[in-house]
Amino acid sequence: MAGACAAAVTAGAVVAGTIGAAAQTPAERGAYLVNTVMTCHNCHTPIGPNGPDMARALTGGTPVFDTPAFKVRGSNITPDRQNGIGAWSDADIEKALRHGVRPNGVPLAPPMPTGFYGVLTPADSAAIAAYLRTVRSSPNKVEMPVYKAAIEREAFPGAETPADPATFSDNVKLGEYLVTIAHCMECHTPREKGRLDFSAIGAGRQEFKGPWGVSVSRNISSHPTKGLASWTDAEIKRAITEGVSRDGGKLKPPMGYGFYARMTPADLDAIVAYLRTVPPRE
Repeated sequence: MAGACAAAVTAGAVVAGTIGAAAQTPAERGAYLVNTVMTCHNCHTPIGPNGPDMARALTGGTPVFDTPAFKVRGSNITPDRQNGIGAWSDADIEKALRHGVRPNGVPLAPPMPTGFYGVLTPADSAAIAAYLRTVRSSPNKVEMPVYKAAIEREAFPGAETPADPATFSDNVKLGEYLVTIAHCMECHTPREKGRLDFSAIGAGRQEFKGPWGVSVSRNISSHPTKGLASWTDAEIKRAITEGVSRDGGKLKPPMGYGFYARMTPADLDAIVAYLRTVPPRE
């Protein structure tokens, strides 16, 4: 499996004390989402030889695009008022997440997966903002993105509006929500002429180049032979949290296995339940 964003991490490379889904405060819930499910560190934390440098968590600077059309570095999303998001209101943060627009109206560049974040519940959006206000502030100044082409924001089907948390008692609905905000299908859906092919959600086939060489995202649909239909629940969870395939082989980055390893058992169960329902794709 290859997964969301730009860097592999080890199981220990996460923030100590991350709180699970039963967190009692918004900031604790936000910590769980940012540090685990949504793998924000993959783009917003500088990458060292062993993965994200958590001593500089969320200070930005990681190259996420360096092409003729876009030159983009992960933003500083600490509370620094000059170079981070400390001067942003909660509404500004939510607008950036849901609609991909900065407070000054400039669109956020890809690969920030705002087309998936529209599904965030109001409580989870507020929790993310609450948590980001608690992280250690850094004055790290990140160069502004350079756009030489039009930005095309792709809204993932079903992610256009906030989810209804009342539906989360259904394990499949909860899993669909988690898979969406984890933007799994950003990598596990093929692209045609640069755009996600939503007619083949879950079919994989995207290539990712890095220090590991080349990896290709796996088919995570319910296809009986090419997808996950014949995998056990335990095998799927091991692939997500440990990066180990069904045959015991090590899966390549960029999927953030180390972050997913800190997900609650209930959330992992829900993800597996949802993946079982993804229509089979060749």
